[in-house]
Amino acid sequence: MSASKIQTQGAIHGHCLCAKVKIKATGVALSAGACHCQYCQRWSGGPLFTLDCGTEVKLDGACFISGFHSSEWAERGFCNNCGTHLFYRLKQNGRYFIPVGLFGPLKDLVFDHQIFIEQKPDWYCFSNKTSELTGDEIFALFTEESN
Repeated sequence: MSASKIQTQGAIHGHCLCAKVKIKATGVALSAGACHCQYCQRWSGGPLFTLDCGTEVKLDGACFISGFHSSEWAERGFCNNCGTHLFYRLKQNGRYFIPVGLFGPLKDLVFDHQIFIEQKPDWYCFSNKTSELTGDEIFALFTEESN
């Protein structure tokens, strides 16, 4: 989904606010994206900045993880102790998109893409040069990747 070729060497680690849920993701592309869809705006209060962490994600603290099936195609997870947003996961293939801030500072991280750009409110914009995909374009891309 992203143009960035730089990947983390080994695993990156993160956690929720209360640290009851710990995250380990392996081989993550250092390419952050912003989702402007209405679901993410309502969930996070604005755009959701994530890393595509693929399927090699380990979550510790299962008893503190609650999920919400927000659509036919995805589930959102959060810490039921502190409320931190933990992930957006595609049901079809288990691919995780995890909020960037859960990992702390990451060297070589690039903000390079925005999705559901047609749902972005007019009251903000980012100066970064990024690719911008509509909802239809992102669904087509995910369909293409699964074939």
